[in-house]
This record gives sequence, structure tokens and C-alpha cells, in this order.
Amino acid sequence: MKSKIHHQLNNNNVVVGSDNGCGSESPSPRLSSNRRVLRRERQKTLFQVSSFSLWRNLRFLLLLPMIYASGLIMCVGPFSGLVGWVYVPGSVYRSPEIYRKLRVDILSDNSTSLEFSSVWKYKRKPKMPKPCPNSTVSPHLGFDREPSALAPSGYLIVNANGGLSQQRSAICNAVAVAGLLNAVLVIPEFEFHTIWKDSSNFGDIYDEDHFISSLEGYVKVVRRVPDEIMSRFGYNLTSIPTIRVQAWATVNYYNGEVYPVLKEHGVIRISPFANRLAMSVQPYIQLLRCISNYKALKFSSHISSLAEMLVDRMVEKSSENGGKYVSVHLRFEEDMVAFSCCLYEGGRAEKSEMDVIRQKNWKVKFKRRDRLIKPDLNRVNGKCPLTPLEVGMMLRGMGFDNSSSIYLASGKIYQHEKHLAPLREMFPRLYTKESLATPEELAPFEGYSSRMAALDYTVSLLSEVFVTTQGGNFPHFLMGHRKFLFGGHAKTVIPDKLKLVLLLQDREMRWEVFKKEMKLMLGESDRKGVMVPRLRKINRKTSIYTYPLPECECIFHLSSNFSNTGNIQNLGALHPISNLMNSARS
Repeated sequence: MKSKIHHQLNNNNVVVGSDNGCGSESPSPRLSSNRRVLRRERQKTLFQVSSFSLWRNLRFLLLLPMIYASGLIMCVGPFSGLVGWVYVPGSVYRSPEIYRKLRVDILSDNSTSLEFSSVWKYKRKPKMPKPCPNSTVSPHLGFDREPSALAPSGYLIVNANGGLSQQRSAICNAVAVAGLLNAVLVIPEFEFHTIWKDSSNFGDIYDEDHFISSLEGYVKVVRRVPDEIMSRFGYNLTSIPTIRVQAWATVNYYNGEVYPVLKEHGVIRISPFANRLAMSVQPYIQLLRCISNYKALKFSSHISSLAEMLVDRMVEKSSENGGKYVSVHLRFEEDMVAFSCCLYEGGRAEKSEMDVIRQKNWKVKFKRRDRLIKPDLNRVNGKCPLTPLEVGMMLRGMGFDNSSSIYLASGKIYQHEKHLAPLREMFPRLYTKESLATPEELAPFEGYSSRMAALDYTVSLLSEVFVTTQGGNFPHFLMGHRKFLFGGHAKTVIPDKLKLVLLLQDREMRWEVFKKEMKLMLGESDRKGVMVPRLRKINRKTSIYTYPLPECECIFHLSSNFSNTGNIQNLGALHPISNLMNSARS
């Protein structure tokens, strides 16, 4: 073992006992002062050089991601015009060309058709559902006290904007906020929007009496603010204090900013009210969302009666497959194509047409510097709506043959004759609400987009397979609602559009290869259909309307009979139309 060696000077100022790094104990020669200075300078220089070299290497490592991102922007971003067009795989719409190449194989492939009974293989592990106990809500909302002990803090008025599903979200959030603030909720008002162009009020879409009675004991709901309150504001709704609540506001925000104003004035108005409550809230608030969405909201009688007839007609036309059919939420309307900033095969004429529509509907929104219109980049990133042709190819690849009945839940398709022709060729049994209902039956719904959407919602809800193509509130609410209807399984096909755009631009692809990829995609949708998000306390990052479990688990006992037996007759309370369950698929 080496001993610790110290440097010592003898009488002649010679260093002895030094270690030269090799374990030598021989004395080192005496260093002159000049040589010591030179050595120190040399060591300092070496250190500086090595430090510079290390920093230079690290700098290049840090710059690599930036260089890659810059190159991508130059190729497909706003500066691509300066360097010339560069092809990026998946950025060009070639689906019609691929279909023409594979058309014969697609139309003749009916021998390996997929049975509806074997589409979904994953099952949610059954649990013994527990009823919603009063103790879950009462200690927080005060329902365990005498009525006189906890007087309401005031009246809450909200303005729900958007289409059918966005309004539904606002209603459920309003119920939750009313419970949070211990307020009396006034039946929400619907704002008229130039895009949706629907002047319907709450009672035109939903059953008001059912809404009020279903929430009794949780949140008090009234049709209007009492006269004694309105008289203080000159019976003028605009004189009532209006609060603009921040998006995804927390419980603390409502308690600290909104509640004092409500207590002071006895009534407040929140407008607009889209996405004005955070998803991560306490369980008792989530419960109010669940109750309002799955128990209180039931479509009005004139909507439910026609919806019931449409479902019966779809079941009848699907008799060859046991009354089971596929519903597709096809977002390929003119305004959706314009809003997505995607281009298909219309060239400059299509681009000019979309520019006019964007200017008409959204004014200067798409002329801001932060709004870059890059159709190729949007397609690569999976942000372009699927065309009817792409949906048809995907479903045929998954195994659905030409005997399958398809219901299209959509508005008027952009250039519908041209774009629907290949889908109809692949699926001759293609239906819409317009083809299932007579003009006289649909007449009261014409010009009311939310009422039309309510029909689509109901027919899609009861389909064996639901296909979403572009996201949005409509499919998200349906996915959550279908979990109750089908024992915890959403039974929803969610296309992997990043994969699809690559496959549908491959000129060398064979039909067998495409089919294999589509079956894998169906299997992944099957797996995700039974997924339940993992929550830690109240840290929810996903929408409770898309993934209602586990918070809404206690309501699930209303559908437990269906989970075990497939009988849907006991699901009336969870369905938007109460009597539909008794007749569909009977």
C-alpha cells in the first residue's frame, strides 16, 4: 500500500519524496521559476482548450434538434416557398388514385367479411356497481341539513354557445357550478351563432320537466328568475351583473371571484359558458356532471319520437346482420373542410373557394400571422377530415363487406355527389336521416342544426359500431355515453390518421397489406374502448364526458342489467329518449 507522500524541501531547496504518478520515489530535478511559470501557463491553456472543445460539442448537440425543426419548417412550413416545394410522405391527397388501383380487389373482397358479433373482443372487467349515496354529495352541498339552515346563495344564469354537444357540455358544467356555489340554476339560454344558425331554446332540444325533476335533491332548477329579483334590475337581463369567467376555471377561482359577487347581488350571469370549469374537480362536483349528462338530459318528445322511428328503420334495413349497423360521424361538410385548411383534389379552384368561405364565416381569423394555412403539413399531422372515400376504404379493410348497413351522421357533404359516389359503391346500403325519413317528417327540423344533430346522436348511440373521423365534442360525448350502453365499452373506431395518410399515398401498396394494417387499427380501437383513465385524487387530464369512469361508476348500476344480459330495457334513465330502449332491437 502506498503511503501518503508529502513534498518537502531539503537544505539545498531540492524537492524530495514527491510522487510522479508512477509510484517512483526518486527525487525530481529542481524546477526553475521560469519553468514553473511555463508549466502553469501550459496547464491553463490546455484546460481552456479542452473546455472550449467540450462546450463546442455540447453546443452542436443542442443545435441538432433546432436544425432539424428549422429544416422541417423550411420544407413544409411558411418559408417553403423560398426553397421550393419538397415532398413529404403523406402530405399529398392521393386516395382517389389508390382507390382506382385497388378498386377491383376491394369490391370483390366479400369472402372474408367480419361478423358484427366478433368485432369487439375486449371486455371490461365487471364490477359490482354501487348506487350514488347521498353522503357523497350531502356533506359538501349541505343536503343533510334542514332547508332553512342553508339558503341558496342566489340565482345563476348561463349562456350556452356552440352546437348541440358544446351546449350539452355547458349545461352539465352549469349544474356542477350551481352545486359548487349553492346557487339556484336558471334553465340555460342558448346563444344564436352565425355558423350553427339555430334559434332553438332549451325546451326545443331537451325535456325541461325531466331536467328539473331529475336534479331535485342535488341542484334546484327554475325556468326563470323570480319577479322580485328582476324588479331590482328593471326587468332587464342585461342589467344583471355579468361575469366573464376564465377558461377551465378552478374551484378556488369560483369560490374566490364568483361567489362573493353572487352573494352580493343575489343573481349573476356568466357569458359565454363554454369550457368554463376545470376537468380536475372534487368527486362531488363530478357527480353532478354525471347526473346531469346521463340522467337529467333527455331529448324533447318531438325529437325522441322521430329518432325512435329512424332507429327502427335502420334496424329493419340491417336485418341481414341481426339488426346491427355502423354509424359514421363524417365531418366533411363545406365549413369543416374550410376550417381545417386542408386541400384535396380541387386545385386552385378549391383553394379559392375555401378562402371565400373562411372570409365569410371567420372574417380575419385566418389572416392573422399566427394562422398559417399549410394543407400539406396539416395532412401529415393527421388534422385533415377523412373523406367519404377514405372512410369506405378503411371500413372495407377492417372486414365490413357490402352487406353492412352504414348510417352517416353529418350535415351536407362538400360536393356530395362526387365524394359520396365511391363510398356508396363500396357500401350500397348507405343511409342518412334524409333517406330514412320522409320530407314531411323532417320539415320541422329543417333550418335547426342542433335538432338535426340530436337525431344523428340518437341513431349513432344505438349502433353496434361507431366511427369518429375528426374529433370534436359530438363523438367525445357519444363515446362516453356508449360506455354506459355497452357495459363499459365505447365500441368506437378511432382512425389512426397519421398511419392512414402514409398508406393512402403508397402507389405500390397491395390490398392485402392495407387490410392487415386496418385490422390492426380496429384491434387498437377495441383495446382503447374499454380503457379507464388512472386518476390520482382529483388530477384528471381527460374529459369526463369522454371517459366517465370511474367517477360516474355509481350511476352505472342503472345499466348493470345490460352489462350482464344485454337487455337494454332498463337504460331509459341513461338514454336521451326514455322510451327508445323498449323498442330498439327487440
